Amino acid sequence: MLRFVEHRLRITLSDSRIITGTFLAFDKHLNLVLSDAEEFRTTRKGSRANVIEERQEKRNLGLIILRGENVVSIAVEGPPPPSASGRLAPGGPGIASGAGRGTIPVPGIGGVAPVGLGAAPVAGVGGVGGNIMAPPGMGRGMGMPPGMGRGMPPPPPPGM
Repeated sequence: MLRFVEHRLRITLSDSRIITGTFLAFDKHLNLVLSDAEEFRTTRKGSRANVIEERQEKRNLGLIILRGENVVSIAVEGPPPPSASGRLAPGGPGIASGAGRGTIPVPGIGGVAPVGLGAAPVAGVGGVGGNIMAPPGMGRGMGMPPGMGRGMPPPPPPGM
């Protein structure tokens, strides 16, 4: 299925409707995401034995999600359009940048940092508590330089 991303697909549903659109994504249940989708369905007037009038109706749907349970068949209608590769590429065009919300000034730095980076950790919020993950001799927080912890021998005196 991955090789057909951005291709034009024709999908037949369990109620005999046909959906065409540009294939964007799918999941393990075969739920499908289509852009520029159109629905085609045939309506019949008269009894089952003799059809008086048969009409095909078309409806523009745009961006849709099709439930995989309703999909009967999938056919490739055409290759991806040449202009779609840049438009639908991961990340899209341009460069992402922050909008400036969620930042606070940090004293002593003179700039701004995201909320939570300028303050000490809050006990009981996220991660594990206590010294569970700390190596021997290291306390909570930033820790001590190597050789200065409780579980390590003191540095040798000068001249040895």
